[in-house]
Amino acid sequence: MKLLENAVFESLTNTLLVQARAMRIDGRIESYSCKMAGNDKKLYKMLNQEGQSPSDLQALSPPQTGQPSSISPKRSMYYGSYENEMADACSRKMLFYLISTLNASFQPDYDFSNAKSEEFSREPNLQLVIDAIDSGLSGVLEESYCQFKHKLWNAIEAEIQLADCIVYSYNPDLNSDPYGEEGCLWSFNYFFYNKKMKRIVFFTCRGMCLSAHDPMNESDEELEFEMDPLVESDYSQDTERLTPMMVA
Repeated sequence: MKLLENAVFESLTNTLLVQARAMRIDGRIESYSCKMAGNDKKLYKMLNQEGQSPSDLQALSPPQTGQPSSISPKRSMYYGSYENEMADACSRKMLFYLISTLNASFQPDYDFSNAKSEEFSREPNLQLVIDAIDSGLSGVLEESYCQFKHKLWNAIEAEIQLADCIVYSYNPDLNSDPYGEEGCLWSFNYFFYNKKMKRIVFFTCRGMCLSAHDPMNESDEELEFEMDPLVESDYSQDTERLTPMMVA
C-alpha cells in the first residue's frame, strides 16, 4: 500500500493529538493507494497460497456498530453500492488490502501479517460509523469538536467519496491490539474502501487515561483544544459541501 500525500489529513492528524481533562487523544487519518509496495507482494503470496484464489471469501466478525457495548447507535440497514455482497465475509484480496494498510500505518512497530479475517468486520451503515466516531471524540472534546467534525468529514468525503465506500473495522484481541496497553479507555480503527478509486482512507484513534501513566495528571483540569490553522482557515468554505447524511 502506498501512502498518498494529503496536507489536510496531515493537519487533521496534528489536531487529533490533544489532551483534554484527564485523557489524551491520539488519532491519525491517512489515505492509501491499493497498489502493492514494499513487502506487499510477499504478504499477497502468503495469503494466496497454492490452491487458493484472491476471490475466495473469508469469514468476518459481526459489525461493531451493532454490538450492545458499542459507543454507536444500534445497527440499521445496509448502504452503498455493494449491498448484495455478503456482510460478514470478504475476499482474500480485500483482507490483503486491510492487513497491508495496518502494516503501512503502524510500521515498524507492529506486524499484522498473521492477522485473521475474524479480527475484521464490515460495517453495514455509514451513518452509524460516523456517529460512533463523533461520539468518541465529542465525548472528550465537547463543544470544540462541533466545528472540527465538519472539516474532518468534508476532508474524508473529498478524498474517498463516502457514498461509494465499504467500511471495515479492525477489532483484535488484547494480545494483537496496538492500543492494548494499560490506560487505553477506547479505540477505533476504520477503513473506508472505494473500489472504483482503488483507495483506502484509514482512520485510527484512541483515548488514553493520563493517570494510568502519571499520577500527577489525575486532576480534572481541562487543557485547551486548539484547531490547527490549516483546518480552521478552510472550515467556513467546506461546511457548505456537507451532504445531509453527514450533518449530525
